[in-house]
Amino acid sequence: MMNKYALPLLAVVGLAIAIGAVLRGNETPSIDLPPVQATKVPFASYVAGAGIIEASTENIAIGTPVAGIVTAIYVKWNDGVNVGDPLFKIDDRDLQGQLLLATAKVKEADANLAKANYLLKLGEGLSVGSSISALDKENRRFDVAIKEAGLASATAQVEQIKIEIERRTIRAPVTGRILQIKTRLGEFAQSGALTTPLMLLGDDSRLHLRVDIDENDAWRVQSGANATAFVRSNPTLGTPLKFERFEPYVVPKVSLTGQSTERTDTRVLQVIYSFEPRSLPVYVGQQMDAYIEAPPVAGPNAPAPRSSGNLPYDGAGAASKLQSRAGKL
Repeated sequence: MMNKYALPLLAVVGLAIAIGAVLRGNETPSIDLPPVQATKVPFASYVAGAGIIEASTENIAIGTPVAGIVTAIYVKWNDGVNVGDPLFKIDDRDLQGQLLLATAKVKEADANLAKANYLLKLGEGLSVGSSISALDKENRRFDVAIKEAGLASATAQVEQIKIEIERRTIRAPVTGRILQIKTRLGEFAQSGALTTPLMLLGDDSRLHLRVDIDENDAWRVQSGANATAFVRSNPTLGTPLKFERFEPYVVPKVSLTGQSTERTDTRVLQVIYSFEPRSLPVYVGQQMDAYIEAPPVAGPNAPAPRSSGNLPYDGAGAASKLQSRAGKL
């Protein structure tokens, strides 16, 4: 009796499960809002670019003209420094030893000069012919000149060593703030241009934003155009930008994300803007998204636009290249 109703019952249950699965599959899934809202660009037509914050003096890589052991560090991170303030010191014990010897030679040369002057003074009081010959008197004058030159040479040697000792103390070239320290007491500091500088210094009283503009959009950027920048991951934090300058040499694009899929076979125009550091909680080296107001891309039947006067423009092929970007802008 049970077997008679079991199969129809199982069929009904299976049909109900199938219907429920179909209905659930047709339901519209709920759309979760992204954790970061899209940036609301204040311009109807614009050019966008990635920017890196740097000091108004640019980031100055501090090095040493002479390699050696670091024996003193006079500053800390975030310290403000003035022009000429000491930053760190390279071991100068070898020069200090040379200075002792050079100072002794100065004293020796001074004594020899004093002796030569004394002999010349005695000779000047003697009569030529009876007590002293003319040649002897003239030789005494030459001896004084030679001793004077020897004293000057010994003194110059002392000053040269002092200058070399002073070079071992690295000082701030500009007024600014210590942004990075990559050397420690007792480490050997290499001279020359280093991949990682010993220290990084810059004036952050006003910050600069170095914006990379794709070479295909370079003709649209004008020096007097309005521009604004937003902090990444927080589009509510934005600030207006002040145009500073173009760097007219178009350079290869530098990968900012480090992803292997990012295109680096293009070139970019670097535009420098500035803004007040108090307007945003940002730091030197941080990336921002910049938007520059620009004229819209010309249609297929419109004449090629003319140069803005800031940069040379070849309209023969640029407009056709940019038509595919018009929808995005």
